[in-house]
Amino acid sequence: MPYAPSTVNQEQSRANEGPEAVRAAVGRARDAAPAWDALGHRERGARLLRWRRVMARRMDEIVALLESEAGKVRADALVELAAAFEHLGWAARHAGPVLRRRTVRSGPLMFHQRSTVEYRPYGVVGVIGPWNYPVHTPLGSVSYALAAGNAVVLKPSEHTPGTGRWLAETFAEAVPDMPVLGVVTGDGGTGAALCGAGVDKVAFTGSPGTGARVLAACAPSLTPVLLELGGKDALVVAGDADVEAAVEAALWGGCANAGQSCAGIERVYVAEGVYERFLDRITLRAPEITGGPGGDYGRMTVPAQLDVVRRHIDDALARGARAVVGGPGSVVPPYVTGPVVLADVPEDADAVREETFGPVLVVNRVRDAEEGVARANASAYGLGGAVFARRGGVRLAREMRTGMVSVNDALAFTAVGALPFGGRGRSGFGRIHGADGLREFAAPQAVTRRRFAPPLAIQTFARGPRDLARFERLLRRRGY
Repeated sequence: MPYAPSTVNQEQSRANEGPEAVRAAVGRARDAAPAWDALGHRERGARLLRWRRVMARRMDEIVALLESEAGKVRADALVELAAAFEHLGWAARHAGPVLRRRTVRSGPLMFHQRSTVEYRPYGVVGVIGPWNYPVHTPLGSVSYALAAGNAVVLKPSEHTPGTGRWLAETFAEAVPDMPVLGVVTGDGGTGAALCGAGVDKVAFTGSPGTGARVLAACAPSLTPVLLELGGKDALVVAGDADVEAAVEAALWGGCANAGQSCAGIERVYVAEGVYERFLDRITLRAPEITGGPGGDYGRMTVPAQLDVVRRHIDDALARGARAVVGGPGSVVPPYVTGPVVLADVPEDADAVREETFGPVLVVNRVRDAEEGVARANASAYGLGGAVFARRGGVRLAREMRTGMVSVNDALAFTAVGALPFGGRGRSGFGRIHGADGLREFAAPQAVTRRRFAPPLAIQTFARGPRDLARFERLLRRRGY
């Protein structure tokens, strides 16, 4: 029987909470935030690690929720939890070293001042989470925001509200005296209410279209926004690549979690010297991977996504592409029954230009890896990517206009706590994870403290002509 949060019934868990309820949740978070901030980095970190232990102890509950709400197979749920636990632990342990006050050089002109900078929490952060990774992705914002000293109000996807409630419930068990993680449930109306409820920053994960609406909703109040949006990530296979490893990475990157990964592989550009070998190998290997009951990946979480998958396949075939594995018949609601591999897809096809968000791989021939990188960069998206090459892989990776790249692997960067995650272009802006992710949820504060009177008085109206003359000579000499 699927787990249901003990503190709330299923009907309430799926309720659309309106502006009044959202404002009340933000108010509770704001009341709790000062005491949480006053704990300091070390004590907050200890409580966050306690939260992780509670979640690990109650892991069977969240696995059951991920299976029932998001349609995941157990393996995908466990992989998601492993990444979530890694990032929660990294944020808990590194917030102090990254955000604490540090001294900086004041420079020769201001050597009489002691200068410091530290990162102070915003106050209350609103987090709007997605349905594809309803634990890992919101925790990429929630755990870093909490570690930085903020309180958080989370709005999970309307498709996975129980997961959001479970996160709040386990936090309350671990930290019963500080209600700094609240949850409001509902659809886009609840998200809009959160944007207008007086939060100090909003972190959103979802589609570019919805991200634009979040940005517009936050604009009147000048509320800062972090946007982690979609992707159309490419894998580039060089002529000297390990072809078998590249095929495995392409299938994992494209089909794990039923292809419902913003940083999943959707396009593969293969150098012509190994193209036929790559295509032969993926044609043999892909049918061994199955979706559906007892399969390697689960159902599509949102039924409407099946329509997008079908449309992209049909459009590609109508433009002359070949379905070398699967095809329109693979779309059997609520599943895509196996990987769909399309070859020779025109670059203006929907399956190349738009995010498919399903287990569909476009495999196209290019002259060499450099052309593959150029085609990868031609996308309006710029989230992640991958390169396979025995030589020059890092050089090719650095040429990709994306926020993250894996060399001779796929999606490896998602589970490295120290690495920032985020994109460019239609993939959004701002970063979660790593030191950049911690700083994303804290505002830098610069402080100067005068230690003694300067020998040259310039920043005062008590200065005289002699001071100004000496200052002018200094400027000319030093080139200020």
